[in-house]
Amino acid sequence: MRTWDLGYEQTQALMEVPDAGSPVYVYDAAAIRGRCVQYDWAMRVGDQVCKNYFAVKALPNPEILEIAREQGMGFDCSSPPEITLAQRAGAEGEQMIFTSNNTADGEFDAAVGAHAMINFDDLSLVERFVGQNRPTLPIAFCRSNPGDIEFEGVNEDIIGKPSEAKFGMPDPQIVEAYRLLKGSGVERFGLHTMLLSNELDHKNHLAIARHMFELAGKIKKFVGIDMEMINLGGGFGVAYRPEQEDFDIESYGAELSELYADMGMDKLGSPQVITENGRWVTADAGFLLAQVINRKDTHKTFVGVDATMADFMRPGMYGAYHHITVLSDRPDFDPEDTETVNVAGSLCENNDQFAIDRELPKTQEGDIMVIHTTGAHGRAMGFNYNGKLRAGEVLINDAGDEAPRLIRRKETVDDLFATLVPSDDE
Repeated sequence: MRTWDLGYEQTQALMEVPDAGSPVYVYDAAAIRGRCVQYDWAMRVGDQVCKNYFAVKALPNPEILEIAREQGMGFDCSSPPEITLAQRAGAEGEQMIFTSNNTADGEFDAAVGAHAMINFDDLSLVERFVGQNRPTLPIAFCRSNPGDIEFEGVNEDIIGKPSEAKFGMPDPQIVEAYRLLKGSGVERFGLHTMLLSNELDHKNHLAIARHMFELAGKIKKFVGIDMEMINLGGGFGVAYRPEQEDFDIESYGAELSELYADMGMDKLGSPQVITENGRWVTADAGFLLAQVINRKDTHKTFVGVDATMADFMRPGMYGAYHHITVLSDRPDFDPEDTETVNVAGSLCENNDQFAIDRELPKTQEGDIMVIHTTGAHGRAMGFNYNGKLRAGEVLINDAGDEAPRLIRRKETVDDLFATLVPSDDE
């Protein structure tokens, strides 16, 4: 978990960037670039450097996506708007993978039109796609769901236990899907899965790799095709708590390379290994800054901030822990003088709380709370319930930019009402 190194005045200045306001997301460009470099150094399988397709859903801002592209990453897109965002960041064709589920024909049209690589989640989608006599795809992926794979100590709340998850195909269906795609004229193939979310134990990720390498062999045996790419999915974990250790990507990369060699992947066409991590790239580079605006002492002590769950959903939706740093310019502020509080927003929902029974320094109105590790699934999951306006985004430490740069302004009431259609009487 990265620390917040700026003092109160520097932090306050970020909240005063024109059109940003408070609360505001702040992203460290240098930290994002550092993660990209770390990935390239660690993720080497044999003679190849693995490629990460950044999950656009994690932080869908073209300025951030452009950083990832400049560092050599592609993009994992789950919808046509995410394809458009990737294109705005400079991505073309096979720099994008389109992975969706319960996919409408119009979404396939958009992916085909963008020349993105298409990843099929479902045998019925392959049957429908092939039956529509569309132009032959240059490359096609299918998503595996092995059902019975075992992991150690994994939280399955988001992706779900494989045997109960809505994603992907069991082995018999995926074999049939590749037969149909091969029969339609497809000549290049990829294999995909996504079974873990925010998993810190690299051994569980190795279990996925073993499954995928074995499955590639089965598909070659029954369908007679080699995989050009094997996408092991994302899910590299980040340390949200101070006591946690970050995902050991160096050990994972080394052991993955050994596994690749031991399982004889050179006899299966030496497929390129790719991943689709988003959170691991940007989460630790992001912080949400909020102002303390209220204090309420009832059965518990609540510290009210100007951010709400509409700005940042993870604590309220998942019960996720996010570290909080308190900053103050008060002469009598003592970070060692603490109390147990709940940190809450102003939504009319009781789960609109960023921390529960958390030991934090005593605060007063005007103090700043820095919520850590919010660079993924933060602003992207925002919403407008209760008429709340989503936070702006500021980029710092970008190459060539000494000053903080606004990359998304805070929403306005006009934005909120922009989609309304007035009646003829108005």
